[in-house]
Amino acid sequence: MGGHKCNFGVLVPWKQLSLGVMRIILLGTAAGGGLPQWNCNCPNCREARIGSERIAPRTQSSVAISADGRPWFLLNASPDLRVQLESVPRLHPQAKTLRNTNIEAVLLTNADLDHTLGLLLMREGGKIRVHATSRVREALTRGISLAPTLQSFGGIHWTKPPRELSPLLRRNGSRSGLRYQAVDVIGKPPRFMKGRQSSGFGHSVGYRIVDEKSGGRLLFLPDVAVLDEQIIDALSDCDVLLFDGTFWSENEMRKLGVGNLSAKQMGHVPIGGRGGSLKQLAPLKVRRKIYTHINNTNPILRKGSPEDVAVRAAGIEIGHDGMEIVI
Repeated sequence: MGGHKCNFGVLVPWKQLSLGVMRIILLGTAAGGGLPQWNCNCPNCREARIGSERIAPRTQSSVAISADGRPWFLLNASPDLRVQLESVPRLHPQAKTLRNTNIEAVLLTNADLDHTLGLLLMREGGKIRVHATSRVREALTRGISLAPTLQSFGGIHWTKPPRELSPLLRRNGSRSGLRYQAVDVIGKPPRFMKGRQSSGFGHSVGYRIVDEKSGGRLLFLPDVAVLDEQIIDALSDCDVLLFDGTFWSENEMRKLGVGNLSAKQMGHVPIGGRGGSLKQLAPLKVRRKIYTHINNTNPILRKGSPEDVAVRAAGIEIGHDGMEIVI
């Protein structure tokens, strides 16, 4: 009998896959700007631009998930979304009609441009179903007029993500085979809302997603500003953890001369250092721990760097575009 070798190294029959095993595809794993960033000549961007074997180009962060490989949901909508969808044949339109999509909805973690501009690229597909907090919706409506712009096309159908595990529904109202809930993280308004929204909860969330049949659990936390007790407690309640890998150090951009803001000011806990995420993630008894949303300045992107070695030695993977996970 034919089979499919999942990323845990277990041969899973195709028949079993059709019955319900969550699939996760990392469409993009870079932070804002991608790698290489169009106007950046930092060491990582230089190496990626010349085709170095030590560092691979990356598109901006987005993930696709499905319970059975047919309807798909996006976690964030990257500015690179068109290229990302074209690179995965399973996300292409089905052959039965001239125009259609397998994408059921987009679940936004925040209103940052690198997570939302892809919505504009989806304007030809009719009304877009978007799951977002009220603060994220307000930012996209009042801040950059993204929502009003899309009203001139198919518009947006907004859904406020639940705080308790609830069915993640398809466009037609049927169950997708997944349950989901928002996980609160402390965050700040996006830059374009500075002075118009206060900091606190609601600007950024993560998502816990559970497969109804297999019981597989994903925890998606690409933007974590503070490792508070609530987040630390939540980290081990999953089979796969996709975690904020934006910066290695607090003043990474300043040291390289490419920016003045610290990791904290940009809403990200660094990986390294005394209070970094590496020390919290290393001891977790989680099947797979993966860093994503990685800034182009982060040294973990260079294979063989001390930072890359430290992360892998701690049992944590460094996500890459096209990585597929089955749970």
